Amino acid sequence: MFTITNGFTYIAFLMFLAGGLLALEKYAKWKIFNYIPPLVWIYVLNMVFCTMGLYASDECSAAYSGLKNNLLYAMIFVMLLRCDFRKLAKLGGRMVAIFLGCSVTLAVGFVIGYPIFKGTLGADTWAAVAALYASWVGGSANMAAMQDALPVDPGAYSCALALDTVCYSVWIALLLFVVKYSKKWDNAVKADTSKLAAVAEAANAEVAKEKQQAKAADWIWLIGLSLIVSAASQKIGLLMNTGLKSVGLSMFDKGTCTTVFVTVLGLICAMTPIGKLPAVEELSNILLYAVVSLLATQAPLNDLLSAPMWVVYGLFILAIHVVLMFLLSKVFRWDLCMVSTASVANIGGSASAPIIAVAYHESYAGIGVLMGVLGAAIGNFLGLGMGAILHMMA
Repeated sequence: MFTITNGFTYIAFLMFLAGGLLALEKYAKWKIFNYIPPLVWIYVLNMVFCTMGLYASDECSAAYSGLKNNLLYAMIFVMLLRCDFRKLAKLGGRMVAIFLGCSVTLAVGFVIGYPIFKGTLGADTWAAVAALYASWVGGSANMAAMQDALPVDPGAYSCALALDTVCYSVWIALLLFVVKYSKKWDNAVKADTSKLAAVAEAANAEVAKEKQQAKAADWIWLIGLSLIVSAASQKIGLLMNTGLKSVGLSMFDKGTCTTVFVTVLGLICAMTPIGKLPAVEELSNILLYAVVSLLATQAPLNDLLSAPMWVVYGLFILAIHVVLMFLLSKVFRWDLCMVSTASVANIGGSASAPIIAVAYHESYAGIGVLMGVLGAAIGNFLGLGMGAILHMMA
């Protein structure tokens, strides 16, 4: 098998592959992308090439080591610039409560299911499961962020990605199917939808306000800022780690400290004019594709042999989630439209939630977007918390 022996060629190939798949989705409009998104294809194809030995050279390893963390922290920072909590106030307390209810019920499923399934998932999987939970709160970028914050095994990560892909596809299809039965749910829980239209109008106005055309200056400034933040955050993360070790808190390693610092910094900057730069969403996606491509080059395909039990674990979590959300809906009178939107905002992120929301009414799209943004803001923190719990259970 041909092996890449030049670091620049390695990076060029990864970005060409990612760009080619995205171009096929946009221009060829292949239906396969409706079921398995390009991000998953990027990961799986790079796993195949890794297994075949395409990246088995010192030059590729050096390029990976030099870029992965640097781009990862830049990605976290840019991703969180969208998460201005003043915008999220447009959701209102009820919508935030529904979203957090989904996050908590998913967490219960993860915690209950882990001791049941951990023997069938493989060795040393707690960190990968915690990374998956971060993804099921905020999306793929949060899952990638956990790669350095926790000791995630590359093979377990690939299995978690398989679970994520299968369960997400099943879940979104199921929620679209049950739209026509929503009145039965609403009647059973005596749902209150009296203020839904007002929330939808406020959310749509907030989302529409952000739509601007990015200029070259926006891109250059944001790229430069994200890279210098990444460099500075790693230095500060090391200092934090050293300081915590001196007071007996050695469990907070450099990766965890850096992730927490850059997350907090991103959330603070989101409330400044930096958060209004029009290139924020596009650059965060570019960095996500780059980071995921790099991660996949270190994950051989062999580890997916244990993925079937991972998928069963995922379906178990979803079953717990449904039961608990129904019980909460009976107590708080939550309607199926918002419960479904919040659930997909957790599991699929801000790109997926509007799909469910508009299946009920086209004016609800903004609610789905803002719920997804909320997940991105808190996903890293909840992922770290889940990691601490699962580590004790491992």
